[in-house]
Amino acid sequence: MGIDLDDIYVGDESEKPSDQTTLIKKAAFYKLCEEISDWKLEARLEDNNRYFFHINEVQRIEQGKRSFVIGRKGCGKTAISEYLCNQVSPLTFSVKLTFKNFPFNELYALKDYGYTGSHQYITVWKFLIYSHICQLMAQNEGIESSVREKLHRAYVENQAPTLPRRINRWLDRDFGLELFGVSANIGAPARQEAQNISLIGRVNKLEDIVLASLDAAKYLIVFDELDEDYKNITDQDQFDKYTSLITGLFKATQDVRSVFSGEGHNLLPIVFLRDDIYELIQDSDKTKWNDLKIELDWDAERIKKLIAFRISRAIDPLGVTLSFDDAWHKLFSRTDLRLGNGGRKTLHSFDFIARSTHLRPRDFIQYLKSCCEQVVNSDNDLSLISPRIIRKVDTAFSNYLKSELADEIHGIVPDINAIFDIISQLRKWSFSVQEFTDLYNRQKKLTNLKERDPVFVLQILFLFSVIGNHWRGGREMFRYKHKEHRLNFDDPIVVHRGLFKALQIGI
Repeated sequence: MGIDLDDIYVGDESEKPSDQTTLIKKAAFYKLCEEISDWKLEARLEDNNRYFFHINEVQRIEQGKRSFVIGRKGCGKTAISEYLCNQVSPLTFSVKLTFKNFPFNELYALKDYGYTGSHQYITVWKFLIYSHICQLMAQNEGIESSVREKLHRAYVENQAPTLPRRINRWLDRDFGLELFGVSANIGAPARQEAQNISLIGRVNKLEDIVLASLDAAKYLIVFDELDEDYKNITDQDQFDKYTSLITGLFKATQDVRSVFSGEGHNLLPIVFLRDDIYELIQDSDKTKWNDLKIELDWDAERIKKLIAFRISRAIDPLGVTLSFDDAWHKLFSRTDLRLGNGGRKTLHSFDFIARSTHLRPRDFIQYLKSCCEQVVNSDNDLSLISPRIIRKVDTAFSNYLKSELADEIHGIVPDINAIFDIISQLRKWSFSVQEFTDLYNRQKKLTNLKERDPVFVLQILFLFSVIGNHWRGGREMFRYKHKEHRLNFDDPIVVHRGLFKALQIGI
């Protein structure tokens, strides 16, 4: 049951309602805070039916116009993948392949030694795509019955519960004798041929089967959480293996789309990948992927629309979507926050929060969730979130942001927490490249810092918007706002404001 919009008072103090009305409005505000305090950072745990915010990019993905979804961690990739795979339609079939906790060594072992680089992994990715398409076709009543029954026996009966076990089962020499021992028409089994068939032979058979039997339904094969093996990237062998594997997935997706580009085919592999990983890929075909690539970008105005939508849904799952101003002030006081020691400058509460974030949906969900938790756990009788609560949450959010960034950067720079300590020791939010380099080199002599090059460290910190450039006129340039910008070593370095408190940096 939703909260009546009129139950949340945001009027002027001169128009104070009666005591009874005040109690009702406070109760409704508390109920709203309870709902928001239960928001989930993990998109897989969130109520997507209630809270999924439908951005324009989703429509292009659904229409098959885009297959590569690139974005920062926390920008909504998993939310979109969950939405795509939870659609209920008689003509849409989907499966999500998540590589969280996946044993990547099993994929590396399946490379085709007849090729080099990323081409070694194209076959195994196509095998996964076609195998899952067959699994989905086995559930589709629109597929010719004799074909569907054979696919059902192979891919649905005694199905393994996890992706690694499914792959091992499908690679078993005795698997799918009805399929691989015969022609594309799926005739009688031939055991010996099935046992001897190579992986590439199986892929060709599967491709023929799918081409011959595919109907007009839409099939979505979604790849997500591919960053599980994004670690120890400074090790050249690990870097080469991982980037070749991911590049092979992009090439396989491109190949499959090319094969099934004919009229009436809706076979759509979709790859979700972090932008920092995508930047690592070096391939002669990479520019060709732009036709299939979509980048998830967020700015303040788009974030405001998302927040207005989510607060509106928290109030009433079926209600109208309020304007940002109306939605925001159902939750937050209209009092601006004072800045500096004198407090002569003020900032709107949204802008105060935004400057501590990377303008990612996850950041704002965390911040609003924490503010509402303060209300729910408070002994005070509150009617709106005050500047005092925002300032209190700002410290906790700073620690959250530092932890998030450490998790992202650790795969490239294992010493990231020690590097955060070095920034703390500088004791200022703006410094020169030389100041950082000098302190870094001193710390190398005292500790076991693995990364020896401070310039490389600065480039990585910039890539993840831990630091930016401080330009003349007071402008700050961070990559999360300006993707094409590169670190200028001649300009002063500035630490992101959201990290000040976690790094104990004074202003």
